Amino acid sequence: MKSLLLGVMVFLFEKLFIFANFKMFNLTRKKNRVLHCYDSCNLKRGDLLEVPRTLFIHYGIYLGNNKVAHLMPDILPALSDNVCLIGKVVTNKRLILGVLAKVASVRVDTVQDFAYGRRIIVNHMDNSYNTKPYSNEDVALRAEKLVGATSYSLLWDNCEHFVTYCRYGIPMSFQTEKFCEMIKNIIRDQRSVLLSAAIGMASILYMGVGPSTTLPSFFITFTLWMAS
Repeated sequence: MKSLLLGVMVFLFEKLFIFANFKMFNLTRKKNRVLHCYDSCNLKRGDLLEVPRTLFIHYGIYLGNNKVAHLMPDILPALSDNVCLIGKVVTNKRLILGVLAKVASVRVDTVQDFAYGRRIIVNHMDNSYNTKPYSNEDVALRAEKLVGATSYSLLWDNCEHFVTYCRYGIPMSFQTEKFCEMIKNIIRDQRSVLLSAAIGMASILYMGVGPSTTLPSFFITFTLWMAS
């Protein structure tokens, strides 16, 4: 029961992160190179590119010749072997389904397709990272070696982990850290214990007393109480 409860909580946290991993976790940007038109002449091979897309902040490594390597969750490779179809721009629907299925790959697209109609911010993370980046050529080579199918986790192995590994040698995600900090604050807040207890009592009153209602309500409330 303990392992089942832990698995359910991790599952819910990961799905919640789909919605939390939006612009609310966007770091303050100061003195960034921002490209509103996608002229690849302004980019250097090995640059770390950042694009605020519809539902999330997306990252990639510029490879030169108007090409970008980026890790994309995508459900289509799990459903089809059609290379031409898979090679088309990954839509938000394909991406979200890929997140849920944990199917991803490091793919190479044009700067225009990578940007998906959004502005590009260049090497913004250099201002936040204490580690000096590798040379641009080494960054690009590291990204090229990783092109292809890869594991994916919304929290622990996403596009931000990919670019930080390529550029700084350490896979990190500031957005994941902010999300985990938010969850930690929620758990520490004793009001969450009262809310959990109230929801548990409401579910028991509505659905009746039984293992499917009583045990989850008790364990979740007890866990929050012990962690607060």
